[in-house]
Amino acid sequence: MAIDFGTVNTVVYVRGRGIVLNEPSVVAIETVAGQHRVRAVGSDAKLMMGKTPGNIRAIRPMRDGVIADLDVAEQMLKHFIGKAHGGRSRLPRRPEVVLCVPSGSTTVERRAIRDAASNAGAARVWLIEEPMSAAIGADLPVIEPVGAMVVDIGGGTTEVAVLSLRGLAYSASVRVGGDKMDEAIAASIRRRHNLMIGEATAERIKHEIGSATRPTGDGRTIRIKGRDLVAGVPTEIGTTEAEVAEAIAEPVGQILGAVLQALENTPPELAADIVDRGIVVTGGGALLGGIDEAMARATGLPVRIAPEALTCVAKGAGRALEDPDYRAVLLAA
Repeated sequence: MAIDFGTVNTVVYVRGRGIVLNEPSVVAIETVAGQHRVRAVGSDAKLMMGKTPGNIRAIRPMRDGVIADLDVAEQMLKHFIGKAHGGRSRLPRRPEVVLCVPSGSTTVERRAIRDAASNAGAARVWLIEEPMSAAIGADLPVIEPVGAMVVDIGGGTTEVAVLSLRGLAYSASVRVGGDKMDEAIAASIRRRHNLMIGEATAERIKHEIGSATRPTGDGRTIRIKGRDLVAGVPTEIGTTEAEVAEAIAEPVGQILGAVLQALENTPPELAADIVDRGIVVTGGGALLGGIDEAMARATGLPVRIAPEALTCVAKGAGRALEDPDYRAVLLAA
């Protein structure tokens, strides 16, 4: 079993079955008579975000690609592992699990995610760095003596790496991703229109009209609802694609800056291969409109979005566990 335990979504790959689960990394905790218990996990819990009564909290146990709440992370992993196997009654044994970790994560952060998986029922835990997993999932030639470059834009982090011969010739992990874009959109709406919107609304704006490149004119328009900060009442306004592009320009610029820094630090022979092969973008952020165009413009290199970019990391981790050719990239936990 391979698990891409992401800040926004958790994707689970099971040998012989492929991707079996792709749900939000959210847990709803209910407090009854001073006792805490899990009320909902995944999609059901995400529906509760921003709408819970006082005794229920919707928590994201992952922040910036690493575990922020170990106990809640264990509960979530236990639920997803059981669900991936069709429920506890069908769980044949403690599974062998590969977990994806940011390349810039510390030893303490890696130990936390390993412990969470072990306590959730894993018999043995392997770790794989996210850019390596993304490259394998995107069918890049990571075991050959040629350079390949991958940019994995997740919810909490962006991983930039140059790979060759089963290793990372260069890697960088920046704590900028889809969450920072959502925060920037919400802040822009508040500043421009005196309207307070929630996390879910900001995410919907990004998905529907978000763009890494500024459109000609105002572009598309979307109607959004929130609380008027002046009148204090719910209201509805319109926002444009141009406004959203301006709002997320800073986080997009940080991602492009990390890509340019990676190219500056790439050995010349590998850089020559990247000129021929270009850059592959994976992760949920790859679905942001115009991100490939913006990256191509900044670097002068061909850029393509990986097929099935959302599940690329989990597929690559599963392939690394199954295929002896890739087994050497796994890190014993």
